[in-house]
Amino acid sequence: MYSDVVQLRDFYASRTGQVARHLIRRAVRSFWPDITGDSILGLGYAVPYLRQFRGEAERAIACMPAQQGAMHWPPEGLNVVALGEETELPFADSSIDRILLMHGIEESHYVREMLSEIWRVLAGQGRLLVVVPNRRGIWARLERTPFGHGQPFSPEQIRKLLKDNAFIPEREEQALFIPPTRSPALLRAAAAWERAGGRWFRRFGGVNLVEAKKQVFAVRPARAVARRRRVLIAVPNPALAGGTAGARTSRCGPASSPERDC
Repeated sequence: MYSDVVQLRDFYASRTGQVARHLIRRAVRSFWPDITGDSILGLGYAVPYLRQFRGEAERAIACMPAQQGAMHWPPEGLNVVALGEETELPFADSSIDRILLMHGIEESHYVREMLSEIWRVLAGQGRLLVVVPNRRGIWARLERTPFGHGQPFSPEQIRKLLKDNAFIPEREEQALFIPPTRSPALLRAAAAWERAGGRWFRRFGGVNLVEAKKQVFAVRPARAVARRRRVLIAVPNPALAGGTAGARTSRCGPASSPERDC
């Protein structure tokens, strides 16, 4: 079952979440140092990692699963978040150049159907970057962070899952070597933990990052769900609308709230 969007927002507003975001964001950028002119979709709860691409991508948008709930993002501008079913993404075939899948695959009950939809909307030369809790890492063992929920994967397991669903894994890394601590002293040493872990303890990072390309000449896996009409659902901005939105369509507070940018 998906973590609630409010829980995810609150985690990334915490000091521990801010450090985790910084370390994973840096790892994501190492995969995609330049995406000028490309379209990028954040699927799951990827908005903490999309901001770095907004100035160079042709468009940077997000889709949050209905079971998780959605929120307006970015807080300072027009909303670019859609609320949709993971098995029926509201995008045209081959319309997205890059997809960042974050806080999604480990909590989904329809992993194969979701990957089939990702295959459908990804462009022929597109790239999928999966960020998933590492089965061997400490973060997957503690439930006080979002990385401790759902099904963690080893690098071998995530590569096999991608291969079985018409993707070709090309590169992988690990990140988040610091323990999931609230200690200010340990959090200040996060960069040192990351350097040491990347050098000596690579298999024990908190998350696995695996980049894959679309296998164009593959037979797509059979869908287990009926295809429905795709509808793009805009998440309203309560500050602009003059009121609050429904509980499952917008979870953020007013634009002046310090926790808006989550």
